[in-house]
Amino acid sequence: MANGVAIANDAFLRACRGLPVERVPVWFMRQAGRSLPEYRAIRGEGSMLESLARPEVATEITLQPVRRYGVDAAILYSDIVVPTHAIGFGVDIVPGVGPVVEQPFREARDLDRLRPLDPEVDTPYVLETVRNLVAELDVPLIAFAGAPFTVASYLVEGGPSRSHALTKRLMHSDPDLWAALLDRLADLAITSICSQLDAGASAFQLFDSWAGALAPAEYRRFVLPASQRVFAELGNRKGRVPGIHFGVGTGELLELLAKAGADVVGVDWRVHLDDARERLGPDVAVQGNLDPAAVLAPWPVVAERTTDVLDRNAGQPGHVFNLGHGVLPETDPEVLEQVVELVHGYKASP
Repeated sequence: MANGVAIANDAFLRACRGLPVERVPVWFMRQAGRSLPEYRAIRGEGSMLESLARPEVATEITLQPVRRYGVDAAILYSDIVVPTHAIGFGVDIVPGVGPVVEQPFREARDLDRLRPLDPEVDTPYVLETVRNLVAELDVPLIAFAGAPFTVASYLVEGGPSRSHALTKRLMHSDPDLWAALLDRLADLAITSICSQLDAGASAFQLFDSWAGALAPAEYRRFVLPASQRVFAELGNRKGRVPGIHFGVGTGELLELLAKAGADVVGVDWRVHLDDARERLGPDVAVQGNLDPAAVLAPWPVVAERTTDVLDRNAGQPGHVFNLGHGVLPETDPEVLEQVVELVHGYKASP
């Protein structure tokens, strides 16, 4: 039983809580998506946001990788900008580009454009999708939202950025406005995740995808307080569920990601899993961390790299196998099927 919902396979939830499991649980970030032919068939040519707003489509897309791969968790087919799009900030998802903002965040009056989210009114399609999934799944469903920093970076930059120069300029030049922006975005994340959990999801992941652009001192001062509030408020809910914190290029931030309050810290492929565990200590579970590009190699290489990740965990409880970032579009689904089989059959050496 998790969050009031009966789940046949709770290995993922047990691992998130650092409890022993019979086999290492596995799921993949972006497991539903462009690498699957069945996804391309149902997705069609419309915008991603249009697909998300159709519960029957979003439900099917979420279920596809669970059926195909036999993974131990499903993650809601959605996007981190759905809340800001739903409240009318002017965010769209452009194919081949990513989130794009019509009028980027520039000054204090832009805070008025970030009104509170009312899930029943603004994102009822998300709630319907979650309820549909909980009725069909026998594995946990992971809710998610974008972390305040990463969503802020899109709103300030106007789209994806390599340097995050405008974001850092605002952060350093007007720290009070920056704090107010992150506070609004923390509210959105909390409300969005709570609504998904209330609809039956059994865990959540906070994606701080671009936090790796920051130095530890910047993260500690300008980002950590808002992320801590997200995990603290979600952690105070009745029927508390596990929370995962993930970012890319965050090797220098792992301890701070854990300090934000996560039960599980996602580790990308740039840090060996055993090194990450040593730095995080025994009370934090880890998720990861096979290089997504390694999956494109011949199977013997993929098998060797997968086994290396498992060996580095050395049979310790509190490991959820995953990639170090999302599944690449050119990935062969049959290779991921083999990865799942290998992980599930793995036995750590005594």
